[in-house]
Amino acid sequence: MEFVFNSEYQVREVQAAPYASSLIEGHRDFGYSLETALADIVDNSITAGASEIRITAITSSDTPHIAIVDNGSGMAESELVEAMRLGAKNPTHTRLRKDLGRFGLGMKSASFSQCRQLTVISRKDGDDTCAIWDLDHVALKNDWSLTIIGNPTKLTHYPLLTSNGTAIIWEKLDRLLGDASPPQGKSIEHANAELVKAERHLCQVFHRFLQGSKPRISLYLNKRKLRPLDPLCSDHPATQKDPEEIIPLSKGNVRIRCHTLPHHRKMDSEYWDELAGPEGHVKSQGLYIYREDRLIIAGGWLGLTRQTELTKLCRIAIDIPNTMDTDWKIDVKKASAQLPPQVRERLKRIIERFVGTSKRTYSARGKKLVDEDLHPLWNRVQANGQISFKPNLEHPVFSSYANQLPDNLKDGFYRCIRLVGSGLPIDTLHTELVGNPEAVVSAEAETEDLRDLVNSLAETLLQNGVSTDAISNIMQANPYLRDNWETVTDLLLEFLGKK
Repeated sequence: MEFVFNSEYQVREVQAAPYASSLIEGHRDFGYSLETALADIVDNSITAGASEIRITAITSSDTPHIAIVDNGSGMAESELVEAMRLGAKNPTHTRLRKDLGRFGLGMKSASFSQCRQLTVISRKDGDDTCAIWDLDHVALKNDWSLTIIGNPTKLTHYPLLTSNGTAIIWEKLDRLLGDASPPQGKSIEHANAELVKAERHLCQVFHRFLQGSKPRISLYLNKRKLRPLDPLCSDHPATQKDPEEIIPLSKGNVRIRCHTLPHHRKMDSEYWDELAGPEGHVKSQGLYIYREDRLIIAGGWLGLTRQTELTKLCRIAIDIPNTMDTDWKIDVKKASAQLPPQVRERLKRIIERFVGTSKRTYSARGKKLVDEDLHPLWNRVQANGQISFKPNLEHPVFSSYANQLPDNLKDGFYRCIRLVGSGLPIDTLHTELVGNPEAVVSAEAETEDLRDLVNSLAETLLQNGVSTDAISNIMQANPYLRDNWETVTDLLLEFLGKK
């Protein structure tokens, strides 16, 4: 809409350009962390066609710096100057599919969030060019003074370039290391801890680019090659994957696929912990939103449902093209998004159906525990809106032992069993299961105790007409026996052999 002024107005135009020193300092506070800042730089390298990206962090020297070097297409001087311009790209313009950028702010804002001096050296078709943003210099002159280096071969970091590509160097790392020079011990410890977090973040955010027999990129941090961390556990044989659902919209298709992670007993404990991350599986459940295969959102339900222990295995992959950035409100850091209304409504229905799969993975064990056909040691009792667990006094082991007692001792025996049930430490169990459920295990069974249980169950099953061939399958459905199956098998063969 164009403003129309009455001819009586005294109209004139004046320049109201922002103060360079104020605006460029403001670009330091978009909310980047070290991990999101590094990921933004890696985005640029991927867009430039790089197949190898090396991140080097030197935090304990007199000249600390972080360098991100790629073997992409590189930039000529005019391209570099444009790339160093704040807001170099219009977010509404059409982009190539491999373009992971958004506003044309990422490289600058991400870099400024961590350092006060940004140096970019680039080589294209054998020609070298270099540009430097120094925030102290901008503050001093209060203008957009971008420094161009005509002969970058004399720069300390020039040898980082080995072929066509670009080297981005962060110096004056005041946000990461403070202002002390050289960096002090606690600052270095903090920086190293942040680098550890950044490594995990990069492995997860770019896992689709890093995985496969021929990965699209190789990514290194301090000479260590990073391996993909797939939060969906897509390649595990026990992961349950629903068919992909597609929501066609005017600007492209939204692709949705639900994943149910395997129960922790079916996974290597180290891999299970790695998938959980520092906040655990309960916090890691939810939506995983990818924009052109780059992870934007990692977990959480965006208000669609609650995070619970029973749904912690639920993870939903949502793939969107970069043509939907405006609809999804992708931010500068590419670390947050909002669901468009039509997607939100469809996801609600998908989630309502899907979370049951994860719940069944855990509750299936509970159902088997109280199945009357399996002669459980514990009965689940529901009364007056409350649920309790009581020892099954009719279990063959209890009945067999009670029948061997004199009548005057039987009541005392059953009273002891009931007291054990009444003393079940519910509060403690709940605390342990919520805080660290994978660490809660059954006590190791004594062989003689298992022998009594196997013999009593087998005897009862035979008396009820169950064939000897079927006894093994029935017993294996009992969680307690299944967890000790190797010993149980020997004891069952021993029992049946006597028959």
